[in-house]
Amino acid sequence: MTVSRRSLLKAGAGIAAAGVASSIFQPSIANAADTHVADVVVLGCGSAGLAAAVAAAEAGASVIVLEAQPHIGGRGIVSSGNITLGGGTAAQMAAGIVDSPDLLFRDLTDWSIVQANGFPSYRYNDRELIRAFADINVTIYDFLVRHGVRWTRSTPDNVGANESGNSVQRMMHTAIMDWPSVRTGLQVPASQRLTTSQGPGFIYPLEAAAKARGVKILLSHRLVSLHRTQQGVTGVKATHQGRTVSIQARKGVVIATGGSSGNVEFRRMYDPRLTAEYCGVAGEPYSKQDASGILAGLNVGASLAGTYNQTGEFGTNITKPSAIGTRYNYSFLQWQPTSVVFHLAKATGLSNVNFQNIIHVNMIGKRFFDETAGQFGTNSAGSVNPYTPNSWLNAKNITYNPQNWINAAMAGIGDGHNGGGPIWAIFDADAVARQRWNVAPPNVDPDGFFFQANSLEELAAKIVMPYQRVPMPASNLVETVARYNSFVDAGADADFGKPTPRYKIQTAPFYAAWSTPVLHDTRSGLRINAASQVIDFAGQVIPGLYAAGESAGGFSQHGNGRALSQGYIAGKHAVLRSS
Repeated sequence: MTVSRRSLLKAGAGIAAAGVASSIFQPSIANAADTHVADVVVLGCGSAGLAAAVAAAEAGASVIVLEAQPHIGGRGIVSSGNITLGGGTAAQMAAGIVDSPDLLFRDLTDWSIVQANGFPSYRYNDRELIRAFADINVTIYDFLVRHGVRWTRSTPDNVGANESGNSVQRMMHTAIMDWPSVRTGLQVPASQRLTTSQGPGFIYPLEAAAKARGVKILLSHRLVSLHRTQQGVTGVKATHQGRTVSIQARKGVVIATGGSSGNVEFRRMYDPRLTAEYCGVAGEPYSKQDASGILAGLNVGASLAGTYNQTGEFGTNITKPSAIGTRYNYSFLQWQPTSVVFHLAKATGLSNVNFQNIIHVNMIGKRFFDETAGQFGTNSAGSVNPYTPNSWLNAKNITYNPQNWINAAMAGIGDGHNGGGPIWAIFDADAVARQRWNVAPPNVDPDGFFFQANSLEELAAKIVMPYQRVPMPASNLVETVARYNSFVDAGADADFGKPTPRYKIQTAPFYAAWSTPVLHDTRSGLRINAASQVIDFAGQVIPGLYAAGESAGGFSQHGNGRALSQGYIAGKHAVLRSS
């Protein structure tokens, strides 16, 4: 059966007429309370959105950027400023690294690279997208430098690299310079501004470039819907301070609203285990990953891509926390009391956890895995060694090591419910002393994410919070700790093989700190082609609609490189479209 674009539009109209979903398939711009017009409208003011806005403005277009939050930057500005760029950049040449677009393409489509758990890093990448990315990497590098981005090192390294290719080093790091860190709200010490890598180091220069070229950035404008006619997508509807605002796009709309990790029902399409307790999405509360742009695209007929890259057990879609006692416990992002969003984050968390100092228990107080075990693996330069591109030996020669802490944590308690429930780090006063922790606010969040008691029985009874859907049986926790203490005496963990358990949990007070897995990357989104144009379910381009970064699917890579590249491509291409 052949599906036409016209039949898809008719089907969408029928669903809307029946009252399903939100009737936003056919919004009317004429009914809006306010109207703005630009050649290109960009949704989202993060890495992908700013790259699109600057690229379009440089090509002579008028540009309006809508940002749902009261501040710019999205996930990019809260990131560590790591940008994967290869293909033969000036930095690579300075380091004597031989790279090319062809080598980069080959790396990011190598079917034979698998992680220690058997999951492939690149096998399901869209070849068309990877070709476009590989061919524009050098341009993006030069684009950033031209707009004032400075690097902490003049040559690439492998720090933070994640699905960046096995052949050569490609990771660059943006110096924060004099920009304040959004994590702290403060500038870093002057002596560290050229060596500290964080997102403001490239976000603020791009914002300055956009404004210098007349780009209008509208904050606190939340996307409601896209407007699609027979000619394609011609505008958007948003809300601002309770008013409906419509923006007409003469040439194109770029969806760069970020990912879907924070939307519970959306993410559960990929994995039914991802229920509401996975509430500490990385990047939030500064930037929401609510799937708003992806949903808006779906509502005008767009299709999805990259679903395997979302569910495959590799990369940083789901991570193990190394900060505990706070809702927002992503390992590489700690909110400080001076941050503009600290009133939402509420705690910094206890960091640098030595997993010999704690045990992990599920919501009924039972251990489930070796606490020292890692998260899913990633590929970067030299991860597979020796390496022969596209060789069956790359997979055959790996040492199988599944690193299943995350899967065990999400397994649940066997009661027929989805979702693993809260995971608690249990420790005692001796562990606090060894770690030199201060277990008081603002380091921990006592509003449901951190508990303290003088006995294990009392501690179990205190663990009451919205995601703890069943009480923790005190007898379970007491028995679990006693059994673990016996493993310390024996020098071996008979249950899960934790290497030489070192410390008993025996000295009051006792603590339970939130240590639930963290959702991070979105690697599935709207289907796009090499020009970042959105594709519908009939395999046809939706005229005037683009997507980039975590709103787009088909490309599995962590970080800002793909977002900047796809945003740039979208902005440039949109300008070429006739009005």
